[in-house]
Amino acid sequence: MQPTIFRDPARPEPRFRPFKALGHFRKLLKDKEDTEQVFHIFECLPRKSFLPEAKAFIESPHGQRLMASEPFLPTILDDHETLKRLPAGTVGRAYVDFMEREGLSAAGLVAEAEKMRGDKPRYDDQVEWYANRLRDTHDLLHVLTGYGRDALGEQCVLGFTYGQNRNLGNLFISYLGGLELRRKIKVGAPVLKAIREGQRNGTAAANLVDESIVDLLAEPIEEARKRLNIGQPSLYRVAHTTYRSRGIDPYNFLAAAA
Repeated sequence: MQPTIFRDPARPEPRFRPFKALGHFRKLLKDKEDTEQVFHIFECLPRKSFLPEAKAFIESPHGQRLMASEPFLPTILDDHETLKRLPAGTVGRAYVDFMEREGLSAAGLVAEAEKMRGDKPRYDDQVEWYANRLRDTHDLLHVLTGYGRDALGEQCVLGFTYGQNRNLGNLFISYLGGLELRRKIKVGAPVLKAIREGQRNGTAAANLVDESIVDLLAEPIEEARKRLNIGQPSLYRVAHTTYRSRGIDPYNFLAAAA
């Protein structure tokens, strides 16, 4: 059922608290399983443009159509049997291959987000629907951008996401995470430059949250990348080459740090 109000009156006003966000990031560094800290970081770094942008999109004819046709993206994204019937080379087929190879599901991402959220209240409003689209397209971004789920790839996707929506939480985590990665694995890989490239690519690209995900999944992936103007992850690939030249598996930094 579609939410009928844009913003629940009970939804609190966002507060900008950068020093508290830094404290939560320090807790996350101490215990990377404490993913609740990620939610708190985003909560402490709201962006002023979020509500006006969400309202403009939701009230547009295109936004209204998407809210009716795509009320909950995980249902669409986790229907692998339907997506496997799409032609080879489409976004949907690439997405299924990625998710099954990595052992992921859209429902799992929702569960992780709910875990991070803890006992914070939920609001049945259109703001929640729009925010959920931002969350639920995260793994689709990996597929479209070419960034893997390694430590650097995750930071680059966050950089790309910041380029798309200017959410300071993405910027904060991506660059501080990149600095921590560079500190631990000192091989001269262009970590921060790769994140910055991801940010530039996100800024240049069409905003994924505004796309019809159903239509996008059926599109040939190279055509989709071209249409959305998604640039190549060149410096990310250079970083991977640098790591491997030093005998380091970029998907297993724990061994290298040890």
